[in-house]
Amino acid sequence: MPVPMRRLIVALTLSCALLAGTTACGSGSAAKDTAAAAAAATPSPSPSPSTSAQKQKLSKTRFVANAGLAAGATYQWIVKPWKAGKFKKGANGRTLALVKAGLAGTFAYNRLKAASKNAQGDPTLSKAIAPLTAGIESLKSLPSKLRKGDSADTAASAFDDVINKVKDAGKSAGAEVKDQLPSASQLTGG
Repeated sequence: MPVPMRRLIVALTLSCALLAGTTACGSGSAAKDTAAAAAAATPSPSPSPSTSAQKQKLSKTRFVANAGLAAGATYQWIVKPWKAGKFKKGANGRTLALVKAGLAGTFAYNRLKAASKNAQGDPTLSKAIAPLTAGIESLKSLPSKLRKGDSADTAASAFDDVINKVKDAGKSAGAEVKDQLPSASQLTGG
């Protein structure tokens, strides 16, 4: 018998033995067991920090993570191609660059909205980011413009400006934002 098959049989045998042992050793009260199992299986609403200091720290951490992902995606797929001239008519690889920029723009907008929401948990960060909410909202329509190629230079410039302002606001509030390149699963998961 090959080794993987042997492992499968051993694992199956042990699982059956454990299952049989737990059902044989159970108490006579099936209702109590069912209620206890249901209570254990129900996840708690969400783990929340117990002190306001911990809440503030987690808010800053989440803000830095979300803003960093937005900044990384913006730089990698919007700013670099824009500076390289990939968005100009007739440029080699323009269509693919515009599609990537549109998707990155959507991702960046999503992460900036999340970062803005995270900033509400920290008073200093909230005050620093408050003037930028209108700028973040203005990015909502830009990904479609990037995908279509309509005024791609203006859209790329707007993304770059808002990201830099968010970075500056975070830095002034003690939450320095560094570019983080998002993984493929983060891009598809949103």
